[in-house]
This record gives sequence, C-alpha cells and structure tokens, in this order.
Amino acid sequence: MDFITAQNRVEELTKQLEYHNNLYYNQDEPEISDYDYDMLMRELENIEKEFPSLKSPMSPTNRVGGNAGEKFSPVTHEVVMESLHDSFSHEELREFDARVRETVPNVRYVVEPKFDGLSVSCEYENGVFVRGSTRGDGSVGEDVTENLMTIKSLPKRIPNAPEYLEVRGEVYMSFNSFDALTRRQEENEEKTFKNPRNAAAGSLRQKNAKITAQRSLDIFVFNIQQIRGMTIESHIQGLDYLTELGFPTAFYSVYDNVDEVIEEIERIGNMRGELDYAIDGAVVKVDSFASRRLLGSTAKYPKWAEAYKYPPEEKPTKLLNIEINVGRTGVLTPVGNFEPVLLAGTTVSRATLHNKDFIDEKGICVGDTVIIRKAGEIIPEVLSVKEHAENAVPFEFPSVCPSCGNPVTHDEGEAAIRCTNTDCPAQLTRHLIHFVSRDAMDIDGLGPAILEQLSDEGLVKSPADLYRLKAEDISSLERKAEKSAQNLISSIEKSKENELFRLVFALGIRNIGLKAAKIICENFATIDDIMSAKAEDFEKIDGFGAVMAESLENYFSLDGTKELIADLKSLGLKMKPSQPKNTGGLFEGKTFVLTGTLPTMTRSEASKLIEQNGGKTSSSVSKKTSYVLAGEDAGSKLTKAQTLGVTIISEEELKEMLSMK
Repeated sequence: MDFITAQNRVEELTKQLEYHNNLYYNQDEPEISDYDYDMLMRELENIEKEFPSLKSPMSPTNRVGGNAGEKFSPVTHEVVMESLHDSFSHEELREFDARVRETVPNVRYVVEPKFDGLSVSCEYENGVFVRGSTRGDGSVGEDVTENLMTIKSLPKRIPNAPEYLEVRGEVYMSFNSFDALTRRQEENEEKTFKNPRNAAAGSLRQKNAKITAQRSLDIFVFNIQQIRGMTIESHIQGLDYLTELGFPTAFYSVYDNVDEVIEEIERIGNMRGELDYAIDGAVVKVDSFASRRLLGSTAKYPKWAEAYKYPPEEKPTKLLNIEINVGRTGVLTPVGNFEPVLLAGTTVSRATLHNKDFIDEKGICVGDTVIIRKAGEIIPEVLSVKEHAENAVPFEFPSVCPSCGNPVTHDEGEAAIRCTNTDCPAQLTRHLIHFVSRDAMDIDGLGPAILEQLSDEGLVKSPADLYRLKAEDISSLERKAEKSAQNLISSIEKSKENELFRLVFALGIRNIGLKAAKIICENFATIDDIMSAKAEDFEKIDGFGAVMAESLENYFSLDGTKELIADLKSLGLKMKPSQPKNTGGLFEGKTFVLTGTLPTMTRSEASKLIEQNGGKTSSSVSKKTSYVLAGEDAGSKLTKAQTLGVTIISEEELKEMLSMK
C-alpha cells in the first residue's frame, strides 16, 4: 500500500469507526457486529503501524468510543476507566504473554469472562453507596446514581467497609429478562431493543429511574478502582475481598502459564450457550498490582491485560421453507424458516434471505443444511450452504405477487423485485403501519393488529380512510370496547395538527427518511410547494443527491399521490409547518458543526441559538461547512476542519458574533 492510498484509507476508517462508536456507545443502536467493528479497528491499527506519521493523537485507536451525554451530570473519573486491547487468535495471546514476560518473567494471570454490557463505576464512603457513573470516554462519564440504586444485586451498604471504595462493574440484562422485556414491548407495540447489551445500556440511561427499575438489570463487579483504609496487593485478593463484602462477582481462576490460560479461555467459550447472560470474550489480567505498575499503559490500553474476543457463534440448521413477504413499498423479501437452533442465548427459527440475488449467489435450496449466525449478536443471517439436500432444486422467485397475484417487476440496477400493484393489500397494511408510527403521524393505539382488522373489513383502503373512521367502526371490531374506540378516534383527530414533516415522512416515499423529511419542510413552506417542485429544486438542498430528488419528483407527480394529498386536505390535516424556517437572520445560509465541550452552554443550547438566527447545524464537516464551533476535547471534526481550512470559532467568538447583530 502506498502512502496516498494509506492516507485515504485511514480517513475512511476513522470516519466509519467514529460513526459506529456513536451508534454503539451513545445511541445504543449498533448497525454492525462487534466482530466487524473489531476488524475495522484492527485494519486501522495495522496501517498506523506501517505508516506512523498517519497516526493522529485523536485516532480511534487512541480513544475509548463513548462520551458523556447531556441528559446526566458529568463525572470525572479519578482513575481512568481504560479499554482493553483485543486478541483474536491464540498466537496473539502468546505474543501478549511474551511482551509481559520481558518485564515480569514469573507472571501470574487471572482469567475472567468478558461481559457484554455497560461499564460503570460505583463509589462508597464508609460503606454507603454515594455515586455511580458510566464509563463515557474513560475520563468523563454520566452520573447514573439513581438508576444504579434500582439494581437489587448491587449493595447499597456494605459491612466492615473501608473509608472509601470505588469499584468497576458491568451492568447487564439476563436473557430471561430481555425476553420478558421484548415481549412486553411487542404487546405494547413499542420499538424493541436489538439485544441484551443495548437493552441494558438504554435502560440505565433512562431519565426516569422508575422505568429503569422495571427492566430487571443486574451487575457483575470485577475490579477495585480505588480503596482507602486498607491495602490490596493483587487482583485475586481484590476479587476475593469484593465477594466477601457481598458484591456480585463472576467466576475467575489463576494460572502461571499461557497454555493453561488458553485452555480456560476455550472452556469459557464453550459455556456461552449455558449462561443466562451475554459474554463476548474472556479477559486475561496480570494478578500482581506491583507488576502492573511496572508494565504501565498505552494512551488507550493497559499493557497488563488482554481481551480475547470470541468469533461470532455459527451453527448449522435445516432450511424448512422460504416464504415471501411484501413490504410497504412493494418489495418482495424472502424469509427463511429453519429448524430452531440456540444462538447467542436466544432461539432462532427465522432469518431474512434479503433478495433473489442473495439466494442465487449462495445457491440456497429448500431442505439444505445452512450455516447461520447472529450478526453482532443481533440479527440472524445465513452465511453459507453447508450441505445440499438430496435432489435439491434451486428456489424460484415468484413471477406474481403472493398477496394480490399481480405481476412483479425487477428494475435494472436494483436487487429488489417489486409488486406492480399500488393497491396490493400487503403493501396497504405495511404502509398504514408506517403511516401511524411514532416518528410519522404518531397515532397512539393504532397497532398492526387493528390495522389488519380494519383493512380486512374494508373500512380502510388508504391512509385518508383513517380520518373517516367513526367510533362505532372501531368498537364493532373484535375485542374493542367503546371507550378504547373513542380514545383511538381522539388520537386520530389529534394527529391532524402534526407538523408537516411528519406527514411527508408518513407518506413512505422511497429514499426519504425522517431527517430528509424535516429538511424538505425547512426549505418549502407548504405541501403545495413541495408537490410543484422539480428534481433540480430538491437537488439544491444541501445533502440531497439525484436519487433522493428523483424519488421526490416521481412520487409527487403520481395521480394517486395528488388524490391522496387532496383527500387528506379535505379531511382537515394541516399542510404547513407550525414554525416557519428562520430567514434573513445573522447566520442565514451558514452551516455550523459543533464539537467538544463548550465552557458555559451545552451543544444543544448553542445549536438552538444558531438556528434562531437563521443558521443550520450539521453533524459532519465538509467543504460546505461555514464554521466549526469547537470546545474542549474537540475530536476528529476539529482535525478535519483544519485540514479543509474551515473557520474554527470558540463559544466566546460565537457570542461576539451574536452581539454584533
């Protein structure tokens, strides 16, 4: 790899890792598996080793991925909550052992499971739990004391305690508790968490501790961060002391050679399917604290510990059949049904097969034995065919829609196969589900089951028909009382007053998500303005490309769309934004990117000031960025701004600009 190629790849990897760090640590919404993330990080590490001049002090390889959110008070950690360096092979573990023995020849190791949860610090003064915080970026976390108080297994008072004790632990949600939570969410038609780790993180970050208390969180404590009033000289001594004090600790063992360490790691890996909580690896730590001080740490990792990450769990199972689902945009999606198999703590019997190309490329036939795994312990996926069934016949994609019997079409350049019938019943139901969803028209109480009943009864044939419903229409449905029917009608009426962007998003236009819908409504005053705009008008919007622009023009040019909008108008839906976009302000036409911690205001407060004065904010730096507002600990956005020559201002300079208007 030459230097220019390496430089471009470092920039690309840095951008990807920061994006996924934010989703994982701050949003609790990962999009890729831990393994895929680790491989991106490993690639960046290898390039930085080969080209040391490309390694920035703010590289993801130097920093913990999370940061302190704005919902909770910040907590500065006296002892940094470090991350761990990862190994993915026995050879890498042996290399770690060799590095340690250069400094500590007679080393003794402690091996423990690596939990897949949220890392926290818990502080005790004279035996009383006084403060708990998340790891954040390792140096600054969030104060979540009240929420940690709801965890029954965490001691609130400890007997015979030292003067001061800070411990580190991992908050998690058991598989049983996760299953119970997702069942409740499904019954209430709420968005479900993707996996136990995200459920634990999202539950601990609730502003309302009563909600946290309902989530059955648990904790394992695995380290003493600080202690005053007694002396602890080794990790094992510390773990034994924590257990004696009543803290929940996991299993751990001690070894003095790397072969036994590897055997224990493999043993723990084989136990994964038997545990009621998620682990994604095992941790090897030098036992002696004196030896740890000799070994020291890098900017991000301690040199005295190593995490061994298990590969994603893969298992064979038989493909029983393939069913075709029709989505709200008419896309036919094949879904495989399998003989049930236990993966990452949950039973899997279904997985998407994506599209015809995916099935053809892998040569998937009904009856085959296939290898499946959970990507990131989240979504089941088929990796390959292990063995074809006897007399296996390739799966034939239907030439007509299984829902309405109309022909399907395969657009050039797209993998998707679509139903050509815009009145297809399957599309209607899924379109209605999207239309009433929380981010769209937000009609509380109109769940999939009721919508299917309304569709089956012929009461609703388009979104507009929802606004023609009467209470007696709903109460006539099975198991619907008059009071709940009237509540539902009230919810439908209330949705008429929604912001225009909600309606635009609810329409389900291809390639137009919630954020795009908001931006459209910031640039066009009414639905009529949007409908009369051409693709070139949409392309003038910052961030809108040809694909989005064409989708918008095509959708609003359809006779069916015009009829639907006219129908919704006549039924009383509001068709313009509640608050017109600020125009003519000091920052009209200016785009700001905010990064770092500001001295006297939060980033959201600064964003509001900018928008009130006609400007807009963006999450990424580009040549079109007008200003980068940088605070303390500004990251890669500041570096990129410097590279592109974007003007960088401080909070004080922003206030000076505002005082001049």
